[in-house]
Amino acid sequence: MEARLQKVLAQWGIASRREAEEMIRRSRVQINGTLAELGQKVDPERDIITVDGKSVSAQRHPRLTYLLLNKPTGVVSTCYDPQGRKTVLDLLPEELRKGLGLHPVGRLDADSTGALILTNDGDLTFKLTHPSHSIPKTYQVLVKGHPPEAVLEKWREGVLLDGRKTRKAKVSLLESLVEKSRLEIVLQEGRNRQIRRVAEQLGYPVIKLHRTAIGSIQLQTSKQPLLRAGNYRILRDEEIHSLQEQLKHIPTKPNNIHNPLA
Repeated sequence: MEARLQKVLAQWGIASRREAEEMIRRSRVQINGTLAELGQKVDPERDIITVDGKSVSAQRHPRLTYLLLNKPTGVVSTCYDPQGRKTVLDLLPEELRKGLGLHPVGRLDADSTGALILTNDGDLTFKLTHPSHSIPKTYQVLVKGHPPEAVLEKWREGVLLDGRKTRKAKVSLLESLVEKSRLEIVLQEGRNRQIRRVAEQLGYPVIKLHRTAIGSIQLQTSKQPLLRAGNYRILRDEEIHSLQEQLKHIPTKPNNIHNPLA
């Protein structure tokens, strides 16, 4: 049965759909000896698919793997960085870095830290990064200055970014320090560097940004000790099931995927 090439590569755990599209654009993928085209359909049972000259058509599909990583600062949320910076895959042992097709779900920018899911489940990745998803993400944010309640309320109600208002958010003051404030922010969307851009626009620039939870998946729970920066753990079965349940309403047909950046 035919399917779009990027979907097949994602289902096989070769890469996320977005990364598979980039591999096709970079002429790294061939179908039956011919360079693949973006959006091309293939029959996985009949067509010979190669990536970087290596056949992936007949390979054993790797086991589905789900990890939670506490991303440290200075590490980029990608599988490969042309600038040579350390990536989130570099934080994993070799048996997880190679052969499984693990990739980050969405992104945290290099200066941000905290919870990041890595998986080779292409469908889960697609749904989690789909514009219609509504899984909340929780952040602790240190900002310059002391935003008054009126500013926090404006943030909660939504702020214009690129001509479009942000969704409502939960914004709470956790602590007032001498020249800065610590906030907790819960978002149900993730536009490019959204928190940093809104904070800058409101006049209270971000000093530090740390994601503590993705839905019910947290860096620290009553069952799990704090996951230290640079470390990872395997998601529990109930955590994976919870994610899948929350994403049931999202179709698997590709649309415009967005990739959340903090």
